[in-house]
Amino acid sequence: MRESSEILQCSENRIVAVHKLGFVVANAAIDVSNVDQTYNSERVLLLPEDPDRSAAEIREQIGERCGVKPGVVINDSFGRAWRRGTIGTAIGAAGVPSLQDMRGRPDLFDRKLVSTEVATADQLASAASILQNQAGEGIPVILVREFRSVSPDYPAKRLIRSADQDLFR
Repeated sequence: MRESSEILQCSENRIVAVHKLGFVVANAAIDVSNVDQTYNSERVLLLPEDPDRSAAEIREQIGERCGVKPGVVINDSFGRAWRRGTIGTAIGAAGVPSLQDMRGRPDLFDRKLVSTEVATADQLASAASILQNQAGEGIPVILVREFRSVSPDYPAKRLIRSADQDLFR
């Protein structure tokens, strides 16, 4: 409960909660998968306290050590309301356009896009998750090359809908 700001729904084995960071997730994003339980103590994995800040710090450290400032996306597996299965989702980002606003741009037939915003950081997280997998593979980092964008860099926090824009709350 300490990881939640609101409980939206409960069933026998599932809680849908608003995480204290604003994400609507199952079980307040608390995970026991891939956590060492060697000493018979129930240990869980929690989200970073500030995923965007963590991404910025990782980006800075790589810059200092390697002389480059890559875009960094911190991802986690999230379920989706309308589909089965989990998918990689950006919970933190630095140096990448988390959200690309396409509204006002022409489509293929020169009609102006009205509502299209592209969750670029989520797309990168999902692509990385294909390679990382979800079980015991132990692949913590994926390097994506040749991704380019002219959109401004935004933190992943910009991807979260406010409660007044959320059609389910």
